[in-house]
Amino acid sequence: MKCSQCQTDDTKVIESRDVADGQAIRRRRVCMKCNHRFTTYERIEKPQLIVIKNNGTRELFNRDKLMAGLYRACEKTPVTSLQLEELTNKIEQDIYELGEPEVSSSKIGQIVMDRLASLNEVAYVRFASVYRRFKDIAGFERELSQIREGKTGSIKDKG
Repeated sequence: MKCSQCQTDDTKVIESRDVADGQAIRRRRVCMKCNHRFTTYERIEKPQLIVIKNNGTRELFNRDKLMAGLYRACEKTPVTSLQLEELTNKIEQDIYELGEPEVSSSKIGQIVMDRLASLNEVAYVRFASVYRRFKDIAGFERELSQIREGKTGSIKDKG
């Protein structure tokens, strides 16, 4: 790792710490030439995951796209940014734990719905209305009945 002051490669790690729930490592370093101290972050690289869309096209999994969809579903609810970040982390972890190099968008949608159901019912119904493409009020009513009966999914029981 190059020193940002003198551009030498001769640096030493003086402290390492896990951050972001073990998804990254924070390292404090010192330059052996000029004694400049600086911090670096190393993120764990995950394999590229392909999402198979409903129309059959494939695209790389995009965490930002997932986060944007969750943000829209949670607008004007008491769900905090921190809760959204944690939810996104859990959903992403669930997806990678499937152990498949390609995952259908419908499977991802189901994981999102299972996780949202335990976080906020309004956000869940909003997401479900887009994901399931309700065509009438009856679709909403069926979904609300499932919420009332507690039949919203199995992943939410994982924590």
